[in-house]
Amino acid sequence: MNTAVRRAEKPQMSIKLKHAPKPVPLASIKAIAENASGMLVDVRESMLAPHPRKNAPVFTTAQVGELCRIDRQRMHYLARSEDDLPQGTLRHSRSREFTLSETRVWIDRIGPYSKRPAGVKGKKIAIGNFKGGVSKTTTAMTLAQGLSLFGRKVLLVDLDPQASLSALHGILADSEVSDEQTVLPLIYGDEEDLQYAVQSTYWDGIDLIPASAALFGAEFFLPFKQSKDQSFQFWNVLNKGLEPLLSEYDAIVIDTPPALSYLTINAFMAADGLIVPTPPSALDYASSTQFWNLFSDLSESMQQVAPELAKSFDFIHVLLAKVDQSQAATPIVRDWINKTYEGLVLPVEIPTTAVTQTAAAEFGTVYDISRYQGSLKTYQRAREAYDRFAEIVDQQLVALWLADQEAE
Repeated sequence: MNTAVRRAEKPQMSIKLKHAPKPVPLASIKAIAENASGMLVDVRESMLAPHPRKNAPVFTTAQVGELCRIDRQRMHYLARSEDDLPQGTLRHSRSREFTLSETRVWIDRIGPYSKRPAGVKGKKIAIGNFKGGVSKTTTAMTLAQGLSLFGRKVLLVDLDPQASLSALHGILADSEVSDEQTVLPLIYGDEEDLQYAVQSTYWDGIDLIPASAALFGAEFFLPFKQSKDQSFQFWNVLNKGLEPLLSEYDAIVIDTPPALSYLTINAFMAADGLIVPTPPSALDYASSTQFWNLFSDLSESMQQVAPELAKSFDFIHVLLAKVDQSQAATPIVRDWINKTYEGLVLPVEIPTTAVTQTAAAEFGTVYDISRYQGSLKTYQRAREAYDRFAEIVDQQLVALWLADQEAE
């Protein structure tokens, strides 16, 4: 028999450890956490170099015109005739660049977007799914960015103790966010509304209420207070805190934890609309059924706890996210989702592309990219999907504002 064959048939020897693994006491977890935090700071500063903070993208004349739904000729005419419109900055080859704030002035003045009627409040939208990794935080962020490019003023609320939404704004929760900057003072009853926690961001038109790991405390405090005070409405704390802010913002977008937590319940009970990102994979589809089962249980429980509660949503949407067309199972699972959630699935899909992966690796989104270095076609495919998603939601917001105005 050939020697090589005999060797191939010989069973592989198992690796024997000379020493038993060292025990890891709880006290050592702190060192691991500190090392991880330090590395995250280094990574963030590397990704955002040369600035440790994020900067909003800039826009060309053509891009501003596209956002305002006018052609380049009209754009040049208005720039010459309307002295109070931002002129941008002249760059090489006689081209001009506009900052985000300048672009939003053009959108507000020239864009064809309906304004929120005076006296009509903004709407609260929760992004929810009880499974992690389904693009929930990215959905919240890109929705806010997309709406801002329709001239809207948006407040983002980060309720996830992992604080991924805060990280997308270049904010590190463990070192840069105190408990007093989160929703916790409202939860604990130290504040009556959330105005104290609102902070501006690098993105004109978007404000943020950040999160930190301390939000886990809400999961103990809310049920404890409910047990001591039967009149306490544990599900209505966030809603009351956001109510005074609705006159300032066109939309308040809430990023929730990937679990049916007390904070998630507060977000759902406060929300006018609910968006559930669902990737077309078998495991995510199976997880989505658990989401709706638990959501159903929550609805029944709330009706028992508060029979007088008349809760309804203006809309509930299932968003196909992280769609990978190269996967053979994608069309099959897409069909399952469409049949299961018929009438709820949005007519737009968010693709997984090199653009979205690159942006995520740099603590950003497709909207953060001023100039994409790769395939323009790939970038446009990703950007157009997010634009369409934001446009659909924006159109619904406008319709709801008009309905509210007529109801007054």
